[in-house]
Amino acid sequence: MNWRRKWINPVLDKEFVLRMRTPRAAYSVLIYVLVMGLLGMGIIYVMTASGMGSRGRLDPTTSRLMFYALSLAQLVLIAFMTPALTAGVISGEREKQTLNMLLTTQQSSATIILSKLAASLSFMTLVILATLPVYSIVFLYGGVSPKQLIFVFLFYLFIMLLLGALGVFFSTIFKKTMVSVIMTYGVGLVIFLATGIAYIFAMGIVQTQMYSSGGPSSYSSYSWIGYILGLNPAGALISILEPSFSDSVFQVNGGNADAPIELWQQFLIVYSVVIVIALWLAIRYIRPVRRNRVKSSPIMDPIE
Repeated sequence: MNWRRKWINPVLDKEFVLRMRTPRAAYSVLIYVLVMGLLGMGIIYVMTASGMGSRGRLDPTTSRLMFYALSLAQLVLIAFMTPALTAGVISGEREKQTLNMLLTTQQSSATIILSKLAASLSFMTLVILATLPVYSIVFLYGGVSPKQLIFVFLFYLFIMLLLGALGVFFSTIFKKTMVSVIMTYGVGLVIFLATGIAYIFAMGIVQTQMYSSGGPSSYSSYSWIGYILGLNPAGALISILEPSFSDSVFQVNGGNADAPIELWQQFLIVYSVVIVIALWLAIRYIRPVRRNRVKSSPIMDPIE
């Protein structure tokens, strides 16, 4: 049995060829790795020049800080690249007037949507895996376990799936690629930036209420504001890197109690629902809506 025909449908095969076998794909991977490599070298230079380590050299502590900086920088790059790869997969077919031909094939709506998404995310996954040699610099000095690296890369895959699902959804419901790209970046901006700003404002309000009510001793040790940061990708990533971060986010009055939920766990639960809903809507609305027309019977003229 040919495994290629079993696992790769014609839509996925076409997308793989168009995305992977072009000079643009190779240049994109090269530029991305160069940016990450230069960023890593810049972090090393700054840390050694500022004297952060032992005698100007990297130690496990500074190596861990370098890993954190690279992880957050790659998260930002993923947020910029993923919408650009997925927000035009369906609207682009519509603009080229090839969507109707695609819909007349034997491929189901779910196969078309999931194949488009898988092809886009596979290229992004290749780009992310290409940066592993940059992360290998961290293991030369210690401070980071392979388990942490695996969890961080799995979190990247989930972020790509989230942004990719949103991009495919907007690409399906909007006819113009530019509009779907703008909407995808707008929602991504809300997820990445607005949730963080909302947490900062909520923290200020809670602290003001705490001190106006008589000081920290008379205020509850837990606050609901931690759930806001659980919707932010950076907060969830930091909670993976530093497990104690979730406790400090939920506690506004000190204490040693554990957080009600880890930030990354809340992030996965909430946005898993968002991914499922976005893909379900994209699958439903990719085909033209069939409107049931009421067929009225012809009026018979009376017989004279």
